[in-house]
Amino acid sequence: MSNAPFARSAAVTVQSGSAAKIDPGALSTLRNTYRLLSMTLAFSAVVAATSMALQLPSPGLLLTLAGYFGLLFATQYLRNSAWGLVSVFALTGFMGYTLGPLLNAYMSLANGPALIATAMGTTGIVFLALSAYARSERAVDMTRFGTFLFVGILTAFLLGLAALFFSIPALSLAVSGLFVLLMSGLIMYETQNIVRGGETNYIMATVTLFVAIYNLFASLLQLLGFFGGDDA
Repeated sequence: MSNAPFARSAAVTVQSGSAAKIDPGALSTLRNTYRLLSMTLAFSAVVAATSMALQLPSPGLLLTLAGYFGLLFATQYLRNSAWGLVSVFALTGFMGYTLGPLLNAYMSLANGPALIATAMGTTGIVFLALSAYARSERAVDMTRFGTFLFVGILTAFLLGLAALFFSIPALSLAVSGLFVLLMSGLIMYETQNIVRGGETNYIMATVTLFVAIYNLFASLLQLLGFFGGDDA
């Protein structure tokens, strides 16, 4: 889930080339977002690796949801202060910790390392490709689909909970596929929201993109594990 803002006004001029000419203020927000996103991804990866090495237990569904939404709301509240940076690292670090037990579960498969590497590489390629496309002159205007994305993500989240509570593997796989599509759309939406002046807070832009990348990776990993996983 993400709290990305929706239906903001667009403010971008287009040049004759393949890329849009970004307003200096929006360009500054984009650069700051990418810098912070890189740092939070690295920090989350270190925490996940530490969680794996120490074989820390999964915090469980309730604690995971409480920690995620609690830190998300804290980041939203503190987004305009220096404490917002502390909060965003706390949020992404916590998400990295929750990823550790999941990765350990996949490492128990004979081809677990290959599955993780494939999911990670695919996530990186998808993010870079969609980010570049979203900034191009020919890109579909995803800012029009903010409400659709919000409803879709909420629906997928609730379906995911239903699949977990009622132990329905087929529904869980369908939700993973749906999340791949929705997170891809969210990456394009938020990128365009930044470059068109709709999102001016780089901390919240970072959170939105981080959550999209995290969910994209986890969903791809589940799909790859189902279709290509081999028991150890």
